[in-house]
Amino acid sequence: MQDHDNIILPDYQEYPTDEMLKRSQTFYEEIKRRHTVRDFSDKPVPREIIENCIKAAGTAPSGANHQPWYFSVIGSPEVKKEVRVHAEREEYAFYDEGKGGEVWLDALKPLGTDSHKPYLETAPWLIAIFGQRKGGIHAGEQRKNYYVPESVGIATGFLIHALHSCGLVTLTHTPKPMGFLNTICDRPKSDRPYILLVTGYPAEGATIPVHATVKKPLQDIADFI
Repeated sequence: MQDHDNIILPDYQEYPTDEMLKRSQTFYEEIKRRHTVRDFSDKPVPREIIENCIKAAGTAPSGANHQPWYFSVIGSPEVKKEVRVHAEREEYAFYDEGKGGEVWLDALKPLGTDSHKPYLETAPWLIAIFGQRKGGIHAGEQRKNYYVPESVGIATGFLIHALHSCGLVTLTHTPKPMGFLNTICDRPKSDRPYILLVTGYPAEGATIPVHATVKKPLQDIADFI
């Protein structure tokens, strides 16, 4: 016996098998052009584009459909500067004072990263992505949320793909700890910052590490039983 309402699947689109194959290959060719970028242009990006991409992220599946994510979008130069100051303070401790540990720092060497994060001021938009431990399907609810990290991770993937599909580039920046984002973005302590997503246009002559172009082949990431 059901105790919930249902509607007929409203907008599913079925395709012939040959069209499915074509679309899957087209999507792969498109998404494999996505690269993490650290050289950003200061060229403006209209706010409406970011809004549409966040709306797309908001369609992601989530535990109990509670949608336990919150996106604080930062475009103010003053606030971006404040974010950079706090982030670089944490990154200095990580890279220059040994907080990251030898093994972790060694793993990062092929990417050429360090404690300097000028892109936090250069890029037109920073998106602080929070997971909400409490919430619910309606704003203002304080129910327990479920599968928060998994749900936020899926929504972030949607967002990255949406931005990529618009011709923008992104960087997933994760300074640790990130509690300063709660203060800067005026989010409650119960919200946990997961990622600071940097987005905009790539700078002219932007480069990426060769190491980042190495992707595991299908046989190393999947099997069919």
